[in-house]
Amino acid sequence: MSLNGDLEVVQKLVDAALASLEANRARIDDLNVYPVPDGDTGTNLTMTVRAVDEAVDQTAAASRQSLARDVARGALMGARGNSGVIFSQIVRGAADVLGEIDTPALDADALARALRGAADAAYRAVRRPVEGTMLSVIRELAEEAEAQAPSKPALDELLVTLVRRGEEAVARTPEQLQVLKDAGVVDAGGAGLLELVRGVAAAVNGEPIPEAPPAEEHMGFEAIHQELSRFRYCTVVLIEGKNLDLETLEDELEQLGDSLLVVGDSNAIKVHVHTDDPGAVLSIGTRVGTIDRIEIANMHEQTLEREERLLAAVPDTPPAASGVVAVVAGDGNRRLFESLAENVGPVRIVEGGQTMNPSTAELLRAVQSLDADEAIILPNNSNVLLAAEHAAANADRAVEVVPADSIPSGLAAMVAFDGSRSAAENAEEMRKAIEAVATGEVTIASRDVQMNGVAIHKGDWLGLADGRPIAGGSNFDDVTYEVVRRLLSEPRELLTLLVGQEKAPLDGLLGRIAEAHPDVEVDVQEGGQPHYHLLLSAE
Repeated sequence: MSLNGDLEVVQKLVDAALASLEANRARIDDLNVYPVPDGDTGTNLTMTVRAVDEAVDQTAAASRQSLARDVARGALMGARGNSGVIFSQIVRGAADVLGEIDTPALDADALARALRGAADAAYRAVRRPVEGTMLSVIRELAEEAEAQAPSKPALDELLVTLVRRGEEAVARTPEQLQVLKDAGVVDAGGAGLLELVRGVAAAVNGEPIPEAPPAEEHMGFEAIHQELSRFRYCTVVLIEGKNLDLETLEDELEQLGDSLLVVGDSNAIKVHVHTDDPGAVLSIGTRVGTIDRIEIANMHEQTLEREERLLAAVPDTPPAASGVVAVVAGDGNRRLFESLAENVGPVRIVEGGQTMNPSTAELLRAVQSLDADEAIILPNNSNVLLAAEHAAANADRAVEVVPADSIPSGLAAMVAFDGSRSAAENAEEMRKAIEAVATGEVTIASRDVQMNGVAIHKGDWLGLADGRPIAGGSNFDDVTYEVVRRLLSEPRELLTLLVGQEKAPLDGLLGRIAEAHPDVEVDVQEGGQPHYHLLLSAE
């Protein structure tokens, strides 16, 4: 197969790759679960390959080298989303090799070198490469081509072999990445890359593009519901200028979010980042050059739209007898509540707690969004109790309010939850669970006060047991241990510590607990709650 400046041949291959990807775009969109919901992988890859297609249509290249440069630049300029930016580097790495080939025909050795260049460029583009992604797939394709090249297979035969290896590589991605295994899906980016290779193989072999399999045959129900990304906006922008410094830009942009990719050269850089402040990304771009091709996508909305699309294809299942609405502060605490409800019944988390009490309307919306006949509300804060009661009174179903007044007591209640029981039956068991647990908090006093016989000074540590101040002072270990001592004044088997957003050192405290209470199991979890450095429970 000659690539000797023959635009018709190149166009044929790009068209075939695009057609294969187009046929599978929706299926690949629905696969996307890693690293976080990042737009639509199938759509982003498709738009990126379209940009390559347009670059080939519009090129005035007279040589293989200039054609390769135009193709690579087209991919960079048109790259969309995380997958598109990585793919643009795959194209660039392959183009750099193919542009230098001076033989009239592309053979197995040249293809192997091109795929190795593509894999190396893709890995270089990602600051923290992760296996089980499209990186793994392009690497395995390169390895297979290198293994086959010495026997000099015909190009059409080699491409069929590469499709087979690509299928195996994509199928292995759940073994390499736990989030894919948990969801029961393969990596979306890797699946998209495979379809591109499949399209090229079909074109070289003179075969039609294979028909795409139905999406639902590849989708496990567990993959439908996704945790929302930590950041809201997927931001992609092209920065053009002179003497652009990729490393300096990368260091600066890394402070704004995650999933960062900064690729290109000193004249044109494509940036991809997940952030809550797209404006800051654009400001950095305008400071060092001019910006273009700006794309900002709300990943949270995309995730919900994907859920709705997939749920529409899933046979209806009867709602649970009851579900839980829990008011929670802290990402770690949220995960704990959700894990306790997993495979037990539906749960809706309403963000809130101390200093950020949710409204009655927010609680009511959460109740009415539950896929359950009845509901239980866990306010997990005494200031939320009244709003919870008003929400229960105005709901369209039976609602029980279980008066958990802290995150630890709410977690104790969740242990007793069973979605197959009615709300009243659950509420009875959950109240018993709360009564059986002793809870405590450690925070910093915001003012001087005398409470419960304890003198507390602003800025000192403040320890509470079951909501009552019992200790204050400048030493974290001393104050916290007094709370622990009070919680363990009755025989207890388990002490749980939920570490707050502002982490406090625990080594000294844990040592004192182990020495004084060797029979008590201590479980430390990252709660992430604001204001309270430590939440405690003993049961």
